[in-house]
Amino acid sequence: MLISRYLNPVESYRRKRGIDFFNDFLSSLDEGAKGDALADFKPAVNTREGKDAYHVDVDLPGVKKEDIEINVENNVLTVSGKREAKSEVKEEDYYRVESSYGKFQRSFTLPDKVDTENIRAACEDGVLEVVIPKLQIEKSSAKKIEIK
Repeated sequence: MLISRYLNPVESYRRKRGIDFFNDFLSSLDEGAKGDALADFKPAVNTREGKDAYHVDVDLPGVKKEDIEINVENNVLTVSGKREAKSEVKEEDYYRVESSYGKFQRSFTLPDKVDTENIRAACEDGVLEVVIPKLQIEKSSAKKIEIK
């Protein structure tokens, strides 16, 4: 009886793809890190357009107002900062402290007709709201010019 090695068709295909197999491997390592909320801290963002302004809401639970920085440069709004978390468990037979630290940054390209001088922000209950006012442009109306 001849014994031959079984080749899994999926694994065989991956070997043929070369660099794709390596990328799949790296992705699988990254999936293991997702259990730590601070390893890839990327705050959720909601954007909306109102009549007079654009609104950007950033979810930043557990982030202090002092740890948030907002900048506008070259028509790009950048929200950045750091988040620190500390978990402490005291039991009769053991004591555990876990600390995690992480930085975050989100950037948004602003439309051309915004008033960057009057951008305002407020942080309440872990939600940062940035209000970007629109420039007030008068609608052009037809005007007859008299020749003198």
